Amino acid sequence: MGKPTGFMEYGRRAAPERDPEDRTRDFGEFHLHLDEEERRNQGARCMDCGTPFCQSNYGCPVDNLIPEWNDLVYRGKWEEAWKRLMKTNNFPEYTGRVCPAPCESACVLAINEPAVTIKDNECHIIDRAYEHGLMVPRPPSVRTGKRVAIVGSGPAGLAAADQLNKAGHWVTVFERDDRIGGLLMYGIPNMKLDKGLVERRNDLLAAEGIEFRAGVDVGTDVDPAQLQRDYDALLLATGARVPRDLSVPGRELAGVHFAVPYLKAAQERLFAQGHSYAAARKNVVVIGGGDTGADCCGTALRERCTSLTAFELLPRPPAQRTPETPWPAYPRLYRQDYAQAEAERRAGSDPRRYSTLTTEIVGDGAGNVRAVRTVDVRWEKPEYDARPKMTEVPGSEREWRADLVLLAMGFLGPETELISELGIRQDERSNIAAAYGSFATSVPAVFAAGDARRGQSLVVWAINEGRGA
Repeated sequence: MGKPTGFMEYGRRAAPERDPEDRTRDFGEFHLHLDEEERRNQGARCMDCGTPFCQSNYGCPVDNLIPEWNDLVYRGKWEEAWKRLMKTNNFPEYTGRVCPAPCESACVLAINEPAVTIKDNECHIIDRAYEHGLMVPRPPSVRTGKRVAIVGSGPAGLAAADQLNKAGHWVTVFERDDRIGGLLMYGIPNMKLDKGLVERRNDLLAAEGIEFRAGVDVGTDVDPAQLQRDYDALLLATGARVPRDLSVPGRELAGVHFAVPYLKAAQERLFAQGHSYAAARKNVVVIGGGDTGADCCGTALRERCTSLTAFELLPRPPAQRTPETPWPAYPRLYRQDYAQAEAERRAGSDPRRYSTLTTEIVGDGAGNVRAVRTVDVRWEKPEYDARPKMTEVPGSEREWRADLVLLAMGFLGPETELISELGIRQDERSNIAAAYGSFATSVPAVFAAGDARRGQSLVVWAINEGRGA
């Protein structure tokens, strides 16, 4: 332990961010770094617990050696900290930006003090490693001659590719989009994860020997049976890309879109340096909370929307832990993500409307969306039933003006065409059936990992799955 009294001497200080009003004028990253002295102080707050719950089942899914590299941060041993970090996490430049940090919720210090800034420390370590030339290609010295095909280039596919390549196997990654990265490229907006970082990491992987084939749709452009013949193993890391739809009158109207296609189109315009924004001068309604809903809000603000409202079906979470989510469980708390802070700075209030059920999307008579109708709901938890009951509040009906409606209600599972073509068994949730630990599907030499196997989850869990596979 670097400084036994560090957690008593230094308060938590999160990494600074660009001013909300300033950063909505562009799509540049809003993350900033503390100076080196203050970052070392934040590393000193780690207590080097005898039982580090940040590494437990409640904490980091990739088993990051958190107390070790926090101590090294405090001591200023940055290269050693980077080596410890890279032992467990293939892509800390991603998790250090977009992970919700279950490690911090499970931090022992968080029992009665603000948690250690684990996520910010991680981000600082890897960014500093790039700046000081530590992140360079290291191709394997020996090749096994084995060949593996990976379908999907999100964090699960890329983590598996990195591990397999390090072991000396030849790896080819197929991606149907025009750029490698999956949702890292086209699902998380640039201000949250700069695409230059993704392309920089992809270039390193390619220099180490991984072959990337972007713009290739397996099942359309390539026969999956041919991949089975040409490669020793096939890994499906296609994600859970089937979005949850909204079954209400008016769903078919023009101007109602799923969240990810909207985010992807915004990123494509940014690549093309375009200035024709989908949300410009429109009243935007986002249906669904979570990270994707927040990303839609942040994107719409940067596209100069006229107004922004977000509906969440569940009630507003508590500000502090409740008996239902005691430490070290990950709590559902009221938090302001970057987009809500930006919206509040602009409009004076949080854009989210809790306990709100969408009942109808109203048209303008010409096939376009004009408004969204909602009703307030009340959640009650009867003593005899663990499941909360939802009832509508009489007289709470309301109509909200809307020119663009974005559906961000999560995902149901993977697309099934390729799965069916390969004859792979699915589980009751439509995910690919493959036991955790073996990741083997019902078809010999075909494996599955990430959201396609596990269901919609976090980037850090995708990395865990790719490494395991």
